[in-house]
Amino acid sequence: MRMVDIIERKRNGAELTKEELHTFIEGYTKGEIPDYQASAFLMATYFNGMTAKEQATFALEMLHSGDEVDLSLILGIKVDKHSTGGVGDKTSIPLAPMIAALDILIPMISGRGLGHTGGTLDKLEAIPGFKVELSEAEFIQQVKDINLAIISATGNIAPADKKLYALRDVTATVDSIPLIAGSIMSKKIASGTDALVLDVKTGSGAFMKTQEKAKAMVEIGKNVGMRCMAVISDMNQPLGNTIGNTLEIEESIEILKGNGPKDITDLVLTLGSQMVVLAGKAETLEQAREMLIEVLVNGKALEKFGAMIEAQGGDRNIIDDHSLMPQAKYQISIKAPKAGYISKMTADELGVASMLLGGGRQSKEDTINYAVGLRLHKKVGERVEKDEELVTVYSDQKDIEQVEKLILYNIEIGEKTNAVPLIHEIIK
Repeated sequence: MRMVDIIERKRNGAELTKEELHTFIEGYTKGEIPDYQASAFLMATYFNGMTAKEQATFALEMLHSGDEVDLSLILGIKVDKHSTGGVGDKTSIPLAPMIAALDILIPMISGRGLGHTGGTLDKLEAIPGFKVELSEAEFIQQVKDINLAIISATGNIAPADKKLYALRDVTATVDSIPLIAGSIMSKKIASGTDALVLDVKTGSGAFMKTQEKAKAMVEIGKNVGMRCMAVISDMNQPLGNTIGNTLEIEESIEILKGNGPKDITDLVLTLGSQMVVLAGKAETLEQAREMLIEVLVNGKALEKFGAMIEAQGGDRNIIDDHSLMPQAKYQISIKAPKAGYISKMTADELGVASMLLGGGRQSKEDTINYAVGLRLHKKVGERVEKDEELVTVYSDQKDIEQVEKLILYNIEIGEKTNAVPLIHEIIK
């Protein structure tokens, strides 16, 4: 079976067979299929999509490209959460220790930044010494010891995804539902998760631009045999007030201290409540939410975050001393050109602004600058005065003219408008 024939069939809109998808995944994982043919396959899939059957088969072939983690010796329901990607989305970082503080198991295999969005692993690596690559034995032991671990797909866990993940980033094929689903579900099933909450983003800063496409994620989850539900949340403006790796760790700590921005705190509590109920620790979402608030108030969630940092080789002193993380040379203020209300923020373009500073990857070989990024002082619906600080840019270079133009072009000031609700829909 030739790869060129598989590419041609997908280019022509045919439904690929299990054997054809297996040939592609196995051949690319082993290095027998070159990047240029894999890129052609990704682009053909981007334009023609996959049927429900293909999507399920593709995800399972990604899973079977490597080993599955056996967490059966750890008693209890293993619950996980995954976001389909968004600007300023650091949700997993405060959420995981909050759930673990309630004695729920969180074996989380996360990803790196793609395009204009940041990755959970990249953010955690802003913490000096933090290791995202653990062996399977270390991963299992850490979950046993402190209820959680956040790691990359290391070793032989979904190796096909690891290769395709980087290739999608540089071939403009990130925002394809079958490819997103295959990436997510291969890792989540491989990690031994029993139940999964999907945070499906919709809007300008998300990879899936419409709510209809977002709903398809739940069907894909069902088709690969995972018990899961989804929260469809808004990404028409950045989540929280920061974009950038060190900055988002700082904001995550503020959430765990109970001082985080309202939008991301609400989303964390909404997602977390679903996870607590799925784990059988609460009968109602209201009860679950109260339990999560309690671990914020009593400090147990923050303590659990510190325990995870220490367990994975990081310096937990960053919790109280943010200067231990990489810091930008310059903090440059972008001022509002006129008075009015913030009527629109184009989230993906603000993500691109952070990427241009060095906070993301434009090619898979790029090194991330953890220190750079943006701090937003206003969100949609809020009043701003002329020359009031709109955004602080954290940069290692003084000349940010291109970035400043991009920011000002994508933050509209006009008449008062109501912010779009953060939670669009919950699909069970």
